[in-house]
Amino acid sequence: MAGERILIVDDEAHIVELVRMYLERDGFRVESAADGALGLRLHHELRPALLILDLMLPEVDGLEVCRRVRAESDVPIVMLTARDEDTDKIVGLELGADDYLPKPFAERELLARVRALLRRSEAQPTTCSEITIEGVRFDFRALTATGPEGRLELTPHDILVLKVLAERRGEVVPRIEIIEDVCGLDSDATLRTIDNHVVALRRAMRDDPRRPRWLKTVKGEGYRLAREDEA
Repeated sequence: MAGERILIVDDEAHIVELVRMYLERDGFRVESAADGALGLRLHHELRPALLILDLMLPEVDGLEVCRRVRAESDVPIVMLTARDEDTDKIVGLELGADDYLPKPFAERELLARVRALLRRSEAQPTTCSEITIEGVRFDFRALTATGPEGRLELTPHDILVLKVLAERRGEVVPRIEIIEDVCGLDSDATLRTIDNHVVALRRAMRDDPRRPRWLKTVKGEGYRLAREDEA
């Protein structure tokens, strides 16, 4: 993982230098672009392992850059935003971003997100965009769950927990890794938080908590999403 090339596309020089310092100190190689047009060109030329993309950019905005990159590549994308509006985050995720990080952010938070996305990218060549279990369709782009009677009341974090498990389907995923992948290390999430997300998911897919078919608890380790041939 260390030594991978990461491309930062952001027009705020102090943000670029801060992110560069964090990443290079962790062993990554870093390239940068101050506008969307140059970012697209560098992505095409360099084929980085991960893209850190600001939402507000000159020339070509971050959402359009995200759309164009995703049309030709599965590179993990972390979208940076100074806005605090759920709509912007959802639009970014719908266009193909894998994660978002609001400014300002802590070094450990950024590195946790980057490592988590690179780990998932290495483990799973293609990103899991949706899954259907017991008639419920979980859309990992829009972060929604829809059953026969309509949309279910699940939080984005509920669905992101399932996404982590789906992308490592059949494996036992430790709860601490789920926290890192979904919330970041600097969040207030606890192991019990992950348990609560699993409870909500089981309720949505009508998975009996006493004898679950789909979301398996591995005592002392974590959770595992059963493969279709064993459920």
